[in-house]
Amino acid sequence: MRRTKEDSERTRQTILDSAEGLFFAKGVSNTSLEEIARAAGVTRGAVYWHFQNKAHLFNDMLNQVRLPPEQLAQRLSGCDGHDPIESLFQLSVEVVENLARDEQRRRILTILLQRCEFTDELRDAEERHNQFVRQFIELCEQLFNREDCRTRLMPGVTPKIASRAVHAMIFGLLSDWLRDPGLFDPLQETRELFDAVFRGLVRDWHPALA
Repeated sequence: MRRTKEDSERTRQTILDSAEGLFFAKGVSNTSLEEIARAAGVTRGAVYWHFQNKAHLFNDMLNQVRLPPEQLAQRLSGCDGHDPIESLFQLSVEVVENLARDEQRRRILTILLQRCEFTDELRDAEERHNQFVRQFIELCEQLFNREDCRTRLMPGVTPKIASRAVHAMIFGLLSDWLRDPGLFDPLQETRELFDAVFRGLVRDWHPALA
């Protein structure tokens, strides 16, 4: 029984890896489940055993490089004794720096941002991705709405504005670097770039930049 479960998981991962390679090379809408099955060396039936459709497969591929909402909430809560705004800063920096450190993350984000047309076939996957984005923004807004955080915001900066500014910075840096890696060095400049943003949001901002 254990061997069967391990074999099934290996097959599932092989299908995901094959889909990732084809999506990156051809684009999502130009890749069929039949092509993915051939690349993985399995039948179409095996693909449908693990994934309901292309949208399900696509979303599970994205889940390999993004934090589940529960883990994201825990990272931002500051429950480990750290300043919650500092935790958001560190997470934001980590998200961008990981592009330079993780080739798979880079490929999958390239697929999402540059190789994917959200056709009717992928409408469910689009909505699930949009829901993840909304959850991140909502978690950020909840963080800035905390009494110990809200009072630290610059005059005129609301929790809503702060949360959207952080998300826009993350998304902008990811998109720009994937489009043109020469624009900035993720490992050398990301921390300073986010420091500039947080200085404009938080009145007592004194992070450890090292």
